[in-house]
Amino acid sequence: MPTLQLGEIRVDRIVDWDGPFLTALQMFPGASREALEPHLDWLAPGALSADELRMNLPVQSYLVRNARHTLLIDTCIGCRKSHDVFRGWGNRSDDAWLAGLRAAGVAPEDVDSVMCTHLHVDHCGWNTRQVDGRWVPTFPNAKYLFARPEYEASAAANSIVFRENVLPVMEAGQAVLVELDHELDHGIHFEPTIGHTPGHVAIALASKGARGVMSGDLIHSPLQLAFPEWSPRVDWDSALSARTRRHFLEQHADTSTLVMTAHFPQPSTGQVVSAGDAFRFRYRSV
Repeated sequence: MPTLQLGEIRVDRIVDWDGPFLTALQMFPGASREALEPHLDWLAPGALSADELRMNLPVQSYLVRNARHTLLIDTCIGCRKSHDVFRGWGNRSDDAWLAGLRAAGVAPEDVDSVMCTHLHVDHCGWNTRQVDGRWVPTFPNAKYLFARPEYEASAAANSIVFRENVLPVMEAGQAVLVELDHELDHGIHFEPTIGHTPGHVAIALASKGARGVMSGDLIHSPLQLAFPEWSPRVDWDSALSARTRRHFLEQHADTSTLVMTAHFPQPSTGQVVSAGDAFRFRYRSV
């Protein structure tokens, strides 16, 4: 992705994984081929295949820089992890994400803040890396900002993802638990978007009249703009997620706000536009 400029904020996309994922019917309990057929003209082949309805799904971070901060929004899957949540994600030995970060001109030591929209496996993996058999923070000089309800829910579940990706950050003294509307800096703040998880947040950026928002897993696929009521099977509270998603889409529809998605196909960023009682996604031209 070419560098985005939002006023004085620079944004670069760092991709960790990109490929075919689940089918829409596997992902969304409410989905059907009959419902999707009228939308294949704009969804296929980029967002999903016309034959299998298999979704194309990148996993990516956003590197955000202004005069005061170098921060990462979400840290993807990571490598050498013990989980096997999805084929090809567990026990990877691919350091391409770190190479992508360095290609953008940033070393791990340069990052001063990490902001996770939530603490699922594909959003916090590079929080840590393995050194001499131990999981340590990848970014030694960074504060990791976790929404307090999200951290508490993740700690209570105590999954392997928490133990490898989150707990070592807390034990190193680099975690900061914050409220759902926490502001890191003027023009960079959390916005509560609860539903996918108990403490899910979007991250809003604003500078010199330009606005952007990183939506995390509030929206997994462009097909959810046509069907905002479709929540994925993995959502913590499907009904709340659907209400939160529609509110978000109504809030940003037909505005200049740049929506930076976690999993939409490249270029992954664009604007929400109204389409009757639903929406479409207008990708940013590159």
